Amino acid sequence: MYCTRCGAAVGDNAAFCSSCGQPLNAEVQTPAGAGAIPAPAFAAPGVSVAAPPMTAPIATVLAYPAQVVAAGPYAGFWLRLVAYIIDSAILGLGFILLIGLAAAVVGAGFFRGLGQDITGAENVFAPFVVLMILMFSFVALAGGWIYYAWFESSQYQATPGKLALGLFVTDMEARRVTFARASGRFFAKIITGLIPLFIGYIMAGFTAKKQALHDMIASCLVLRRT
Repeated sequence: MYCTRCGAAVGDNAAFCSSCGQPLNAEVQTPAGAGAIPAPAFAAPGVSVAAPPMTAPIATVLAYPAQVVAAGPYAGFWLRLVAYIIDSAILGLGFILLIGLAAAVVGAGFFRGLGQDITGAENVFAPFVVLMILMFSFVALAGGWIYYAWFESSQYQATPGKLALGLFVTDMEARRVTFARASGRFFAKIITGLIPLFIGYIMAGFTAKKQALHDMIASCLVLRRT
């Protein structure tokens, strides 16, 4: 132990300091200049000082973020059917206007002669007629693709037909879809159309999330605005 007056080391059983004569008690003294080590600021009764307690901010950082899941309401088969009819009418009107514009450019007589070639038995399979049919089919397909993919990936997330009924398209987390995903959804309708009896479309009436086959393929949902 050490003398409390001069700090000299003395024997454990000594009654007086051999250096300054200071009487010694039986307690072990702390060396001069050495203060008690303070407890950590985070120490608390019942809490180990080896590690700080889990505070609220740290727990918040380490917590896993909650997954955002679309809870509906989902759009049913009949609402989607009416929206499809509206969109088909808009596309059909646009196609008719396009043919009218083409007729104005090349002349109505051209299309009249084309119609006669199609109805003539000997010219039904004329290469030029087949080429024209393929061209119009391609224009119709491309027009439908741009129409659906652009509107459904836009800020509206819906075609005019869906907007009229308060419907919109999202991914499985209720987020806005990209143009690529909207394009995939459109072309997946080709697979849906191959299922007999329109079952691929009717699936929107009885699946858990009211998804048609092309919705499942593209991982999309059709929801109703509330």
